[in-house]
Amino acid sequence: MSDNKNAGAPVSAQDLRMQMLQREMDEMDKERRLKAVEEQKHADFAADFLKKHVTEEEIAIVRRLVANAVKAGKFEAMVYSFPSELCTDSGRAINSGDRDWPDTLQGKAKEFFERYQTFGKPNGYKLKAMIINFPGGVPGDVGFFLNWAPDKA
Repeated sequence: MSDNKNAGAPVSAQDLRMQMLQREMDEMDKERRLKAVEEQKHADFAADFLKKHVTEEEIAIVRRLVANAVKAGKFEAMVYSFPSELCTDSGRAINSGDRDWPDTLQGKAKEFFERYQTFGKPNGYKLKAMIINFPGGVPGDVGFFLNWAPDKA
């Protein structure tokens, strides 16, 4: 009969604290795993960005982005983005509007810029680079914006 006496007793405060601690530890574990996955994705992107060439698929994506912007009546589209840390100066020249910002490009960004110089610029396109976000107040990603607006008179 003594077992029934404790059947309606509340869970001890110690047990509740242990449950909460276990939940916190599980959540921290989950966050750690997610962070590791994100870090690996970033490392893979950086390796691809710095070592491989722009693919035909990436060029096709740029063309689709431009075509969609035209359909929407726009004269500009962001056609590429990448982490500013992949610039030789972590995006400082782009952020400050330095006219020599193209010299800081590496990997695929440099290749995209060279393609613009070879194909886009002679056909009347303009390209600008901007920092598009500032996580924690520091430059985050760079966006390449292709523009085909008429020159101002």
